[in-house]
Parts: sequence; C-alpha cells; structure tokens
Amino acid sequence: MARQGHSEALPLRRLVRAPNKKKLTVHPAIIGSILPILLLFIWEGLSRLDVLPTYLLPAPTVIVNTIIELGADGSLWGHIGITLYRIFLGFLLGSGAALLLGSVVGFYRKAEQFFDPIIQAFRSIPSLAWVPLFILWMGIAEASKVTLIAVGVFFPVYLNVVSGILSVDRQLIEVGKMYGLSSFQLVKRIILPASLPSFLVGLRSGLGLGWMFVVAAELMGASQGLGYLLVLGQNTYSPELIIASIVLFAVLGKLTDAVLKKVESKSLHWQDRMEQR
Repeated sequence: MARQGHSEALPLRRLVRAPNKKKLTVHPAIIGSILPILLLFIWEGLSRLDVLPTYLLPAPTVIVNTIIELGADGSLWGHIGITLYRIFLGFLLGSGAALLLGSVVGFYRKAEQFFDPIIQAFRSIPSLAWVPLFILWMGIAEASKVTLIAVGVFFPVYLNVVSGILSVDRQLIEVGKMYGLSSFQLVKRIILPASLPSFLVGLRSGLGLGWMFVVAAELMGASQGLGYLLVLGQNTYSPELIIASIVLFAVLGKLTDAVLKKVESKSLHWQDRMEQR
C-alpha cells in the first residue's frame, strides 16, 4: 500500500513542479541605454522643430559634429590626455594619503582622537575655498590643480577606510585570537578582507568627487584640458562646445567608474551580494 501511495504521489508532484523555461536575458547596458537614446531623439526632434532655441541648446547632432571636429584636428586628444593625467595623479595621491591616515585612525583610538576632529573640520570647507589659497602657494601650474583634486578624493576614501575598519565584527577578531593568529595575521586574514568592500566604495566615491574637482582645477588658469574647453566655449559664446565638454566629462567619468566597478567585482567575488541575483 505504501508503494501504491508513493506511485500515485509522483504524477501530482510533476503537475505542481514549475516548468523549466529559459529566461530571456537582456544585457544591462542595453536596458540602461534606452532612456538616454529616447531623450536624445526627443531633444533632436524639438531642435529641428525650432521648439528649443538652438543658440542656447544646440541639437545633439551639432554637438556630435563639434566633438568629431575637435578629434579630427587633433586638439581633443591633448585636452583629454591632460585631464586624465590630472585625475590619475590627484586620485593616486589623495587615495594613498587617505588609506594611510585612515588605517592609522581606524586601528588606534588615540590617533582617532588626535587626527579626526581636524580632518572633519577641513572636510566641511567648500572645495572652491581652497582655490585662491592653492594658487597663492603653488601658482597656476600643475601642482595646484593636482593638489585640489587630491583634496577632493581624500575625504570620501578616508571616511570609508575608517568606517570599514571600525565596523569589523569583533567576534571575528576574537575567533582569530583563539586560533593563535598574530596581529599581522589578524590584519591580513580578517580586518583587511572585512573592510575591503567599504574601501572600494570609498575609491569610487573619491573618483566621482575627483571628476568634480578637476573642473574647478581646470578653471584655475588652465590652457589645456576639458575644463579649459568649457571656459573657451563660454568666452566665445559657443554652447555646442560647452555641452560637448560636459558630454566628454560624463563619458570619461563613466568609463573610469566602470573600471573601478570591475575591480570591485573581481576583488569581492567571494561575497554573496544582491547584484548577483
């Protein structure tokens, strides 16, 4: 009888079981490009119908042609190159200093009491307030521009490094001590892996602020860079050049963030995260 009941239950299970259908997957880049493309078509249409004043807001095709012309005469690549150089150097200096000081503050309570109050005070200073001081100290050469970018990168990276270290579960550290791990091994095997996600988030936030600060830096008397093109477009009343520069800033910012996001994904492959759903 038990066998008969078991055999009768099998067809019922097959009826209840969900059909195994392959899901239609669409690449996230395609989904993310739908809205921008739609807005560009609307923008172009309104410009061609003279609904939008083209002397204030040129059509997307005009802006694309401006970028192509800058690329064709070779000047665009020099402007992009010097902007990327400033971003890279400022990001390297700012994140390096933040990692060093943030680690000291995170590990040692006395260091937190000594350094953190003044760092938080400096963090509240608006970015443009540093500009005249840096020009006075270092002139309008590269040093003042890179320093301003480094200041912008420093604070979000510092905050995330300190937060990541302080948020490590104390029970993990106690378990490590029970297994006889030395202080160096505790840092290497427990504290660093546990604080790495916060540090990588800080790097991405710092990079985003770095792109904001590079605009302010290149307004400091620069003769090259995408920020210089913004000023040139303003002085020559060329809205297409201004918007083309803004578009290039957006594209480069997105590409550099995508690189860091890829590094983050590779570094945290061991995590079971929501984005893996």
